[in-house]
Amino acid sequence: MISVIIPASREGEYIEEAIRSVLCQLSFEDEIIVTDENPGGAAGRVTKRLAAEDSRVIYAEGKVGKTENMINGIRYAKGDRIFICSQNDVWLPDKIKRVSEAFDEGADLVMHNAYITDEALNIREYSYFSKYGCKRGVIPNLAENTFYGPLMAFDRRMLKYIMPVPKHIPEYDCWIGIICRFFGTVRFVDLPLCYHRQLREREKPDRKTLQNNRRYLIGKLYKRLIFRR
Repeated sequence: MISVIIPASREGEYIEEAIRSVLCQLSFEDEIIVTDENPGGAAGRVTKRLAAEDSRVIYAEGKVGKTENMINGIRYAKGDRIFICSQNDVWLPDKIKRVSEAFDEGADLVMHNAYITDEALNIREYSYFSKYGCKRGVIPNLAENTFYGPLMAFDRRMLKYIMPVPKHIPEYDCWIGIICRFFGTVRFVDLPLCYHRQLREREKPDRKTLQNNRRYLIGKLYKRLIFRR
């Protein structure tokens, strides 16, 4: 069984396109969980309408904050493999097939490449990996996180190491990626498997904030390594 988590916020313009691009690849037993941090907003209204049409779509009232909302979606997920999807992205038709092949070859976490597009899905960059210099190693991602949640999927077995996600972790994808690197096998698939709408440039925290975040993350990782080995 596959669970796809879509963390939703205020924007709802593209979420129907995102959901439909996922649904056409799912079996009847799979599920999409939309965890909505802004109940009553456009994303929620669209999701509830689609949920009435297809029982595989599940609407859940979410939590405020990127990490908190993602954790909420994980708690709902029942699948053996958990995928993350942005509410603005469009999956290419063979995404689940390609990622599943990487899982079948022994991966515990898979991160795939993507096309970076504008609002109309016009391609601006042909490789997310190249633009952001994505790396699978622990040290490079502690220096600057290159794991990106909506391009990731992980095996349910990794939840015993991932959860609970510490409070105040600013980047849930960095936590998940590094934890899976320590306790499992991380596989990068260079093939672009979705159109990633980049509605705004990624913001980088200032140097002091980044240093504080990294010290906090390293401390939490150390404790998890000691007590989960």
